[in-house]
Amino acid sequence: QVRLVESGGGLVQPGGSLRLSCAASGSTFSSYVMSWYRQAPGKERELVASITRVGGDTNYDDSVKGRFTISRDNAMNTLYLQMNSLKPEDTAVYYCRAGHSAGSYWGQGTQVTVSS
Repeated sequence: QVRLVESGGGLVQPGGSLRLSCAASGSTFSSYVMSWYRQAPGKERELVASITRVGGDTNYDDSVKGRFTISRDNAMNTLYLQMNSLKPEDTAVYYCRAGHSAGSYWGQGTQVTVSS
């Protein structure tokens, strides 16, 4: 089992940047495919980006391509999401997810609010 703790959220103006982190503990971080999801008020949780176990392959939702970058540091057991050129529609609670054939685990989420 893995424990996930997100951080780095906050209030930012449109066009600004934030870097989210997801610290993992309790299991072998490198054995998990890692993802960022987000959930806006009144909407379903949606996949934002994912990264393979060793970071060799990444995938992004079309709405964030070219603006967000997912990365991981397996030595530090940490997942990142660099978010640039933020838009009001990026406002949501952001969650990290650890995926494995035996199951998946979620963090508690961090709020990102993009507003002037």
